[in-house]
Amino acid sequence: MSEDPKNKRLFGTNGIRGIPNEDLTPEFCMMIGKAIGTFFNGKIVIGSDNRLSGDMIINAVNSGILSTGSETVMIGVLPTPAIQYYCKKHALPGVMITASHNPPQFNGIKCIDSDGTELERTKEEKIEEIYYSKTFNVSTWNNIARSFHDNSGFDLYVNGVMNMINVTKIRERRFRVAVDTGNGAAYLTTPELLSRLGATVVTLNANPDGLFTSRESEPKPANLKYLIDLVRSGGFDFGIAHDGDADRAVFIDSEGNFIDGDKTLTLFVKYYIKKGEKVVTPVSSSDALEEVCKKEGATVIRTKVGAPIVSRTMIQEKARLGGEENGGIIYGDHQYCRDGAMSLGIIMDIMAKEHKDLKTLIDTLPQFYITRKTIPAKSDFSSLVERLKNEYAEWEISLMDGIKLRNGHDWILARPSGTEPIIRLFTHSSDLKRSEKLSHDVENLAKS
Repeated sequence: MSEDPKNKRLFGTNGIRGIPNEDLTPEFCMMIGKAIGTFFNGKIVIGSDNRLSGDMIINAVNSGILSTGSETVMIGVLPTPAIQYYCKKHALPGVMITASHNPPQFNGIKCIDSDGTELERTKEEKIEEIYYSKTFNVSTWNNIARSFHDNSGFDLYVNGVMNMINVTKIRERRFRVAVDTGNGAAYLTTPELLSRLGATVVTLNANPDGLFTSRESEPKPANLKYLIDLVRSGGFDFGIAHDGDADRAVFIDSEGNFIDGDKTLTLFVKYYIKKGEKVVTPVSSSDALEEVCKKEGATVIRTKVGAPIVSRTMIQEKARLGGEENGGIIYGDHQYCRDGAMSLGIIMDIMAKEHKDLKTLIDTLPQFYITRKTIPAKSDFSSLVERLKNEYAEWEISLMDGIKLRNGHDWILARPSGTEPIIRLFTHSSDLKRSEKLSHDVENLAKS
């Protein structure tokens, strides 16, 4: 985030992110609360994940909102998609205090529209304008608003997911599932959903620890060693892991293989798509989606990276299916946002209907491989762009989001992160070793 009036953008690709008491001071959070309360000018939902700094930020944001005369509904610690579902069902805007997959020293402020979607950029700009101009609504003492508490969001959310899948068939399978909630916001919702679906559940890190002491919040293979070992040795049908706010889910098959989020997205599309439909996904997702959609008579629309961008494009294009390659499935029939619990329900639904295990289902997909790396954003990104253009001069170039260079099914994507001070590198190929070599070459080029 930048609080410099000369660079008035506060919201990144997924809310305002920063370090509490450095970027997200109580004073700043209260002022943002005043801007949010002024913009929405009505009842506002507030929820959070379980980071240690959550109470400080919630209280500051809430104080600012109440000072404008806008009431707040406090619904507690829940996954981000649960807050969004509550907003959608009650037609209320909301604020989620979370930094999603970022390390525990970060936190964030994310705004939600009354349809449950993350606030579109034009509305974020209006909040930023109110913040910088300080044109806040200021209530007289007798019109200052109050907070109310509602604990119904948990059941509303879990039941909402169950309404979208074939519960009877899933219960008949009697799945055995290992779940790692990573000390995050899904520590109750995902185990409860699995229990209601008749599964035998073994949990890892299902305690709300705001320091994420068990593992880093990002659900990537390096952070899921214990879950992978448990699934491999424990006779489970599959394992599932979430990030801090559980808008994403990644899976481990019964043999202990980590399944890339891109593959679960492709599996979802393969079994849920209908002829003539559109699928929306960012430039970072693999070519497997095009292969599947072509076979099913559907089309793929590419966007910049960012769940809000994907969701908004889905709404504009009347697309039911979409998502990102990081484990973020978006099922429009449920709600237009990434939803880790809905992803779990979808995978169980497919497994139950097809009477197949997860590895068998994944093996039927077009096989492409994405290698991901990050490097510190210490230098000017534009210089990296120029070096990539020179090094891969014969490749097709797209500047939709960062730079993407393509040669057949081989491609390279480099883009600055919208949530952390890093550059994200993606390399893609139909051959794993080729993808890894491209990644190595590009990383060396970037570090040079």
